[in-house]
Amino acid sequence: MPTSQHPQPGAPPEPFGGPPAATAVISADGTVIGWSPQAERLLGHPAEEVVGRPAAELVAAPDRLDAARIASILSEAAAHGSWEGLVEARRHDGGLRPLGVRVVPLCKVGGERSWLALAVDMHEPQWDVNRQMLERFLTRSPIGMAVVGTDLRYLWLNDALERSGGVPREQRLGRRLKETMPGLDVDGIEAVMRQVLETGEPVIDHHYQGFTEAAPGLRRSFSSSFFRLDDSAGYPQGVCYVVLDVTDRREAQERLALLNEASARIGSTLDVGRTAQELVDVAVPRLADFTVIDVLEPVLSGEELAPGPSSGDIPLRRAAQRSVREGCPEALVDVGEQVDYVPSSPAARCLAEGRAILQQQQDAEQDRWLTDDPARAARIHQYGAVSRMCVPMRARGITMGVATFVRQTTDRPLFDEDDLRLAEEFVGRAALCLDNARRFTREHTAALTLQRSLLPHRLVRRSAVEVASRYLPADGQAGVGGDWFDVIQLSGARVALVVGDVVGHGIDAAAAMGRLRTAVQTLADMDLAPDELLAHLDDLVIRLSEEESAAAITGASCLYAVYDPVTRRCTMARAAHPPPAVVDAEGAVTFPELPAGPPLGLGSLPFESAELELPEGSLLALYTDGLIDNRRHRDIDAGLDRLRAALSHPDRPLEQLCGLVIRSMLDGHPTDDVALLLARTRGLSADEVATWDLPVDPAVVATARELATRQLESWGLQELLFTTELVVSELVTNAIRHAAGPIQLRLIRQSVLTCEVSDASSTSPRLRHARTTDEGGRGLLLVAQLTRRWGTRYTHTGKIIWAEQSIPMDEPEGSAPALDAWAGGDG
Repeated sequence: MPTSQHPQPGAPPEPFGGPPAATAVISADGTVIGWSPQAERLLGHPAEEVVGRPAAELVAAPDRLDAARIASILSEAAAHGSWEGLVEARRHDGGLRPLGVRVVPLCKVGGERSWLALAVDMHEPQWDVNRQMLERFLTRSPIGMAVVGTDLRYLWLNDALERSGGVPREQRLGRRLKETMPGLDVDGIEAVMRQVLETGEPVIDHHYQGFTEAAPGLRRSFSSSFFRLDDSAGYPQGVCYVVLDVTDRREAQERLALLNEASARIGSTLDVGRTAQELVDVAVPRLADFTVIDVLEPVLSGEELAPGPSSGDIPLRRAAQRSVREGCPEALVDVGEQVDYVPSSPAARCLAEGRAILQQQQDAEQDRWLTDDPARAARIHQYGAVSRMCVPMRARGITMGVATFVRQTTDRPLFDEDDLRLAEEFVGRAALCLDNARRFTREHTAALTLQRSLLPHRLVRRSAVEVASRYLPADGQAGVGGDWFDVIQLSGARVALVVGDVVGHGIDAAAAMGRLRTAVQTLADMDLAPDELLAHLDDLVIRLSEEESAAAITGASCLYAVYDPVTRRCTMARAAHPPPAVVDAEGAVTFPELPAGPPLGLGSLPFESAELELPEGSLLALYTDGLIDNRRHRDIDAGLDRLRAALSHPDRPLEQLCGLVIRSMLDGHPTDDVALLLARTRGLSADEVATWDLPVDPAVVATARELATRQLESWGLQELLFTTELVVSELVTNAIRHAAGPIQLRLIRQSVLTCEVSDASSTSPRLRHARTTDEGGRGLLLVAQLTRRWGTRYTHTGKIIWAEQSIPMDEPEGSAPALDAWAGGDG
């Protein structure tokens, strides 16, 4: 029995520790010639009944062994030194007992070879299989197993481990793992073995990767479990470990992880190029060494495509590419350039047939297309392409492009069907994102077209003001919003400045804004006062809101100002809009106190106007609240202070000042739409305006004509004499006949010649077609036919009837840019 002193690890086991085996001696012809007491106890047959009988009679049917089988067993035992197997033997009482049998040859006796058969009861719980039988049993296992001693040198390994490692058994026995399998993580594996030897605790499912001699170019994954082997006294004798090749399992897990990553990363934006780049970023290097995405050209512009495979007559553009090599040297074209494939190439066939193509290795028959594409063939020859997949990018029945995946070296396995299914899966997901991006591009283009059509493209230069503007939408992707501005030419050389804000963003807000801008232009053409115009606009918003349409206006603000260069006075009214900024020639900035007015669409409170006198060269700044309330935690007063500082440079050109204001007020992309309109005023000089007060006397008509004639001659407008005399005569005559005095005649020479006649009556003249028998009624009809336009506007004291004529000019007057920096340029 063991002593209290522990033996050293590696001490030999106690000999003869197992139970004795039953033995029998069999002659060369299969006859039992010897029978041990243990055999008699095991089967119950006494020696006198067994000796001399054929051994085959002791085996039960259907496993009864015939003479030929006995001869075969003995021959195998002679060739290999032994034979082991399981036999079901018949007991003396007729019962059956399974035995583990081993047959070994004995020395020749009298010239004949005999055999020793050893048997143990397989039902015996204390049965201890002998070493050679256990070795034969474990050697046939499909799972790799090995035993190492306490010095970590191999004592035994089975055939499965020998095959998977690729190193013959005789080269591994007696050596350590680091001497025979350097391609594995030998330090980590041996550290685990030492841990098991020291603690006795098994280690289950230890994972590692590496290269074996069986497949030197392929990285394999393994899972090993280790447990300690102890002798009968409990002392460690070595470590047994079991090895499973889990490469397929790992690859399946990696494919699933790659698919999950593709789902998370692809489609983060609604941009065609970005979506394609996200796809290749996922694929390289985890799936392929080189990947390119080529899309049909209409996809980049958002155009619709016919369903089904591509016909081949639509140009392809490189949308994205990536390689494990720096700079993608394998690519023939850069991103954005046109791609040409010969019709027989895999990519072209993939597009035409609408199915994925897998080329697992270079094949002369499959690569015949390269003879028609020498440039691509040279790149493939230089960088390699041992395996290729071409997958069509299809979504909602439309083929949008093709994705090509290439493995270039033999260090990685060839693409297989699992790789193709994986590629089809995440290319399909990317195709949906690409189609969404294409649709968004189309809708974005439509929205931008709408927005640009609704806002003024270029603000025409007016003699009364010099203008510059900026518009920045808060929706950086859609690029549209509800803010707007406008400059409208009015009669009498006056100009209307408008800025407004519709609540919301996107195409609905832009559509609502367009309706309001059109309404303001129409109402302005009626020469309404600012407060009256806002009242009519308020009624319109209420009616639109009652429609409950997609473009219904949920809220809006507006500031409307009219500047008269003759009087240098500006009349303003606002509907819940920030007040304008006024900058004088010295740079002092003020925000006039205007009646606030309710938001458009409430219909509860009236609007009020206020009138300011603006000296020559004053600067007006009209803006929406996104300019002064754009940053978090910044109140309106702080925003106005920043705007005051930004505007205090009136000597700068307006375009530069616009850029300066935007840069000063915004520290990033605006959180709300921003519209900014700057207008520098100027007054009309005395030689541009002529005014006469006339008595209410029919005889004064001739005098009025003479006054107008002399004035036009001094201005050098003799070409307009005849028409002007007729207009003055008709307008003054109408005022004398149908209105009350006093009467005033005024001529204004600006970009057009304006003739105005004012009186104290509020009665509006009516244009009509006189009958042939009528003596009058043709005057206004002649005025309308001979002038550019005519109209009536009301004042506090009466009305003004006006008519405009075009002034002949050698060169057309230029225009000022309004939207050159539409998306936020700095001027």
